[in-house]
Amino acid sequence: MKPSLILPLAGVAAAFFLVAAAPDKEQAPPGAAEAIEKALPSEPYAKPAKPRKVLVFSRTAGFRHASIPTGKIALTELGKKTGAFETVVSDDLSNFEPEAIGQFDAIVFLSTTMDVFMPPQQVLQGMDEVERKDTENRVERLRKSLMDFVKGGKGFVGIHAATDTFYNWSEYGEMIGGYFDGHPWNAGQPVSIKVEPGQEKHPLVAMFEGKNLEFKEEIYQLKAPYDSKKYHMLLRLDTEKTDMRVGGIKRTDNDFGVAWARSWGQGRVFYCSIGHNHDMFWHPLVLRHYLAGIQWAIGDFKVKIDR
Repeated sequence: MKPSLILPLAGVAAAFFLVAAAPDKEQAPPGAAEAIEKALPSEPYAKPAKPRKVLVFSRTAGFRHASIPTGKIALTELGKKTGAFETVVSDDLSNFEPEAIGQFDAIVFLSTTMDVFMPPQQVLQGMDEVERKDTENRVERLRKSLMDFVKGGKGFVGIHAATDTFYNWSEYGEMIGGYFDGHPWNAGQPVSIKVEPGQEKHPLVAMFEGKNLEFKEEIYQLKAPYDSKKYHMLLRLDTEKTDMRVGGIKRTDNDFGVAWARSWGQGRVFYCSIGHNHDMFWHPLVLRHYLAGIQWAIGDFKVKIDR
């Protein structure tokens, strides 16, 4: 870490930004690594133009998904086995500093929640005026750095709760495509996910061969700025094959997007809400979908999108 990255911070502010919130004691369930290994594709969708590096970031300031450690293994091994990218798994916010973020080709938000660039309230309350100002300045710097990174031609990938993040930062909501507005279909609910009509042969979803995914998974509904007409939609909830009598449904248009891709400036954004349950990370077709989306976001998988 360069000393220049830590000079503006002191006291409790530095403690938050430079040290993990708590020792990472999370573990994937027994047998997860073996199941992931069996499900991994062996080849990339495209040969990397150069060695690629992807940051997997999973800091949470709200609910923390138990599947995060499973996702970390899956994304690490996905890049390693296919040779598509090197994975750096880290919640260190210094990776988002302008001097550091350029080392990555894409950033993956793995089930992040709430304002992940701000310290917890108890930390903020312990700051003096100077520390608070330094913290606010750094948050703004990290936000700008992330936006400049993507708009400048790099990639951003959101998995599952990445839409449950940064409600107080409208530009992030616009970039990712919407905000979480509940999950009428819970983790144990059978759901049917369909490929967007007309997209059956699109390279980002061709692995599904036009067939529905049938499994139990937590499926989100999204609120503004969600507008599926603005994105290249890839997957949706099939409302004709899924129980629509469950409680909590707010949308009346049956528009429950699950995965999409979009341009953001000169960069690329890929989002998929699948990833609540552990077994999603060892579902062979879901892993292929992740790989295709990540390689597209990086810029190696040259795929045309219409938004």
